[in-house]
Amino acid sequence: MTGSAACCGAARDPDQPSAVAPDATIPTGPGVGSAGMVLLPGGAFIMGTDRTDGYPADGEGPAREVTLSPFWIDTTTVSNENFSTFADATGWVTVAERLGTSFVFAAYLPANFPPTRAVSDAPWWREVQGADWRHPEGPQSTIADRMDHPAVHLTWRDARAYANWAGKRLPTEAEWEYAARGGLVQQRYPWGDQREPAGEHRMNVWQGTFPTRDTGADGYVGTAPVDAYPPNGYGLYNTTGNVWEWCADWFDPVWHRDGPRVDPTGPPSTGRKVMRGGSHLCHASYCYRYRVDARSSNTPDSSAGNIGFRCVRSADTAN
Repeated sequence: MTGSAACCGAARDPDQPSAVAPDATIPTGPGVGSAGMVLLPGGAFIMGTDRTDGYPADGEGPAREVTLSPFWIDTTTVSNENFSTFADATGWVTVAERLGTSFVFAAYLPANFPPTRAVSDAPWWREVQGADWRHPEGPQSTIADRMDHPAVHLTWRDARAYANWAGKRLPTEAEWEYAARGGLVQQRYPWGDQREPAGEHRMNVWQGTFPTRDTGADGYVGTAPVDAYPPNGYGLYNTTGNVWEWCADWFDPVWHRDGPRVDPTGPPSTGRKVMRGGSHLCHASYCYRYRVDARSSNTPDSSAGNIGFRCVRSADTAN
């Protein structure tokens, strides 16, 4: 594995054939119905932003009206408990497990951890042997006390496999943003325009000085439980902060300017998949992407300790 510079997570080389699970191996299951999901009515909403205080080069704008069909969406990201159920039922082996490595944030490694290769221009990302969803900081770590935290070190392909088994799918980018906004119009966050209204922390992001000291002022250092903090207006938890969430779409910074406005599904293949929502590693000085209108991307076989996902299901799909 070699890392490339990425504000939001290191990227795995896209040309590693051993990392790719053939589509024929994607498990199917009986589905899990609508438990833990909410039905959203769809309709028209304003997607994107015309503000320029974020990252316009990512394609955050323009603000445009998009219309969506009704759909169900998970109220939380997929937890370690959820993913354990899937792995036990199917024997699914994730990309990180097959390749034996994934990227871990250096500050979360023990002081006596052996030296590991770092990403050259993002040295806080370390390639760690034995890091995977069961061992988020490497083989010495465990999820035993984090079963209600988001499952991480999962690639887009791993997320797609889980969704297929559960009778669901990954959200389109438009569905994700509509749901994340919680019914608010053109606000930065799921609860409004202030990051910490009246001094109250509403999400899990980096507090302190990046990348050396996270004070945990928001209650957590590292990931938080999937249902931490109050939900948004649609009943969804942690649509900003905590972990990046994979979407179904390929990423392009300009395609959507003239793209479809009704149930858009993204451009043709670009080699990188959309991620939304930011993570616990985002900080205003480094990655101001913990906003509902912010965008990022990574290759489908990339994994790191701050990437997870939630699923959706079309409203006309039987329970």
